[in-house]
Amino acid sequence: MSLWARLKAWFTRTGSESLGWVLVVVGILLMPLPGPGTLIVVSGVALLSRHYSWARRILDPLKAWAMEAAEAGVQTIPRITLSFLGGLWIFAVGVIWWIGPTIPEFELLGVAFGPDLPAQGWVTALGLIASAIVAWALIVYSMYRWRWNDTASAEATVS
Repeated sequence: MSLWARLKAWFTRTGSESLGWVLVVVGILLMPLPGPGTLIVVSGVALLSRHYSWARRILDPLKAWAMEAAEAGVQTIPRITLSFLGGLWIFAVGVIWWIGPTIPEFELLGVAFGPDLPAQGWVTALGLIASAIVAWALIVYSMYRWRWNDTASAEATVS
């Protein structure tokens, strides 16, 4: 094995493992904020599952549950419509957080809010907008995998 091949293998393992841990930590930090925190944690665990059996044990049932949920989410037109509208709502909230309108000052459970939105700014807005785009991409993927492929295979067996 050449030196280049050994270095590439070392960087591949170290890089994917490091990126996996970074994604897990960043995802955990992002969980209280609006955005794709859970998706980032799952991505990190997916990378770590290449190297650790505990990560594979966590990922396997999670992957099965996610596939069942994705399939159930595109079984009917109302579910697809509601999912799309949910993504539209998240996108709109992201745009509002980017614009940052002034809100009335108020107090809730001893915590004061206003005149700025909590966590107002482009970072939160980009997280929300990215979440909406990911949601729409997952809807399209789910429709392709469980609706359009079933229709194409059913038409092929009929003719």
